[in-house]
Amino acid sequence: MSNHKKISNKIEELIIDNPGSPFRLSWVNITGADQEEISYLKKRFNFKIQNLNASISTVFSQRPMIFEEDGYLFMILHFPIFENNKIIPAEIEFFVGHGFLITAHNDNIPALGKFFNFCKENKDSLLSYVNESSVMLLYEILDRLIKDCYPLIDKNSIKIDEVEEQIFSKTQKQTADGILSVKRNIINLQKILQNHKNILKHLTEMKSSIVERDLIKKHYDGLVEHSKRIWEMLDIQKDIIDALHDTSESISNAKMTSIMKTLTMFSVIIFPLTLFAAIFAMRTAYLPLESHPYGFWLIIGIMAFIAVIMLLIFKKKRWM
Repeated sequence: MSNHKKISNKIEELIIDNPGSPFRLSWVNITGADQEEISYLKKRFNFKIQNLNASISTVFSQRPMIFEEDGYLFMILHFPIFENNKIIPAEIEFFVGHGFLITAHNDNIPALGKFFNFCKENKDSLLSYVNESSVMLLYEILDRLIKDCYPLIDKNSIKIDEVEEQIFSKTQKQTADGILSVKRNIINLQKILQNHKNILKHLTEMKSSIVERDLIKKHYDGLVEHSKRIWEMLDIQKDIIDALHDTSESISNAKMTSIMKTLTMFSVIIFPLTLFAAIFAMRTAYLPLESHPYGFWLIIGIMAFIAVIMLLIFKKKRWM
């Protein structure tokens, strides 16, 4: 049978007990661990104090870690979550031993909460229900958490498509913001997952008195393959967004070149007209057309003629 009990506001325990098996498995799920929760773990399981301190909710590890302690395995892993339109890391501490598995986190990983609730209602579908092994329960948790990365990759793909549309239809600022947002999310995903492959390979070597080693290796090798596939997809997305960035830069440079070309031609046309007007603005004797009744309009006509001639020259040279 599968029994659930709430030990405190932050601690829940799920007992997985298959009547056909002589073993019994306990999953203790802790959210926002503080000194009270750490004291509970210390008293019940006698874990090392440095491992317990690493599980406090206000402590965030800069990198994933795995330690084989006396009687249990302690592990810190990071998983990506989507928050405020960006991907950030969320941390989980695992204590894995014979007959128990403990997860400590800040309740900010939806996939973990969903799976815990799923286990309460669907005990018969669990691999860990068949053999009641913490090794298999760990596999099932990691399997859900790793597969939860795929929707985040899909979000990146959708954003990449939006950026591609923006490059050819919207403002340069919107395009630049979109490219930077996707790049940041891809880099964050890679930073979060970069050490998963090595840790998962280490887990393939785990031993269990309940589950055969070949079966453990088979399941955890599947997680390694998922990790590789995710990394390959992120590499592809990175190449695509880099290409789009180059395209955006090329379009931006082309627009800037066109603007500079227009301004240059405008300046070249205006300069002789300004010079011509300045000459006729001088107050000197015997200035041509000064006393002519249509002098103003003649000067305007000459200036317009010069401008038209210069435009024709630019067009013939294909500068415009």
